[in-house]
Amino acid sequence: MDTMSVTVAPAQSTSAAGARASTRDFLAGLSHPIPAEAADTVLLVVSELVTNALRHGGGTCTLDLTAHPDTIEVAVHDGSPQAPRMRTPDLSGRTGGFGWPMVNRLARTTSVTPGPSGGKTVRALLPR
Repeated sequence: MDTMSVTVAPAQSTSAAGARASTRDFLAGLSHPIPAEAADTVLLVVSELVTNALRHGGGTCTLDLTAHPDTIEVAVHDGSPQAPRMRTPDLSGRTGGFGWPMVNRLARTTSVTPGPSGGKTVRALLPR
């Protein structure tokens, strides 16, 4: 299978809902579709990473999706150099803390890479 990738422009990823819609389109266009449960996991990770980038990374981000033979790579670029961090989730629902641990549990691997001119890229590699 060939690798397929798409970049979602910043104008399209100014909301988690827009990023999910673009991700659904990307997944629907794969020549070898992934199971529904795997697609749901990709959508959840995209939603979490884009929401965090918008909330903590300056209000805009870029989403890159790449389909590899055995994985789907989700990469979110934002303007903040600060990496996500594990913290104790707030069970009262006020300050969150659930997203990054969840992404790390769902993904085969995660990484955070500083951008060449500032900011960062957060990547999650998910099983197909």
